[in-house]
Amino acid sequence: MEDLKLPATLQEALISSLPGSGYYMPNFITPTEEDYLLQKVNNVALPTWKHLSHRRLQAHPSPLSSSNTLLAADLPLWLSNPVISRLHPIPLFTDSKDNLFSKSPHRAPNHCLINEYKPGQGIHAHEDGDAYYPVVATVSLGSHIVLDVKPKDQARGPGWRILQEPRSLLITTGELYTGCLHGISEIEVDEHLHAEDIANWKLLGDKEAFANGRAVRKTRVSLTYRDVRKVQNLGKAFGALGRR
Repeated sequence: MEDLKLPATLQEALISSLPGSGYYMPNFITPTEEDYLLQKVNNVALPTWKHLSHRRLQAHPSPLSSSNTLLAADLPLWLSNPVISRLHPIPLFTDSKDNLFSKSPHRAPNHCLINEYKPGQGIHAHEDGDAYYPVVATVSLGSHIVLDVKPKDQARGPGWRILQEPRSLLITTGELYTGCLHGISEIEVDEHLHAEDIANWKLLGDKEAFANGRAVRKTRVSLTYRDVRKVQNLGKAFGALGRR
């Protein structure tokens, strides 16, 4: 397997220019693993894809209910390994036993949303809300993307731009999760990609790829991992339906 150079602690991956806790790890997975994950994503049964006006998505192990509840089920093994199995051992600090999900309700991600963005597609500024524990871990496959982040309180400034390279991992938590909105512009070419414009520039794995300040988008697939707070056993769910 290709060599990986992961941080010894999450603090080594901290995006220091952001207002809350954001972490960035380039080359979190290998090119071989990227190809494998894209193959698994694209080989699922067609009904698994949900088509929206500007993108399509999958939800694993299932979508949330109208009450933001997840039916208890394991994530597919290919979504757990290598991503979750690689993320879990990274401690928050030196000599700490806590990892990113140590204090979440289930101490691990139990849900993965897969989005496909073709060039020119994006998503409006939004927040993930309280259905999830306030930690999001996103792996990018196939292409870079620029995530636009802005504070809900606009008096704090215009916001920040985070450049996500292929095979990278971006983590948002803390104030970055609760106090900010995030979105992706519907454009085909990202411009103004410089140290003064990109919050995580110092942490990029390949700055030379963006040396001319612009990058043409290709099709990108994102794997977004979260811990859904409310989980219901399938048997209990059917029991509740029977009592109506």
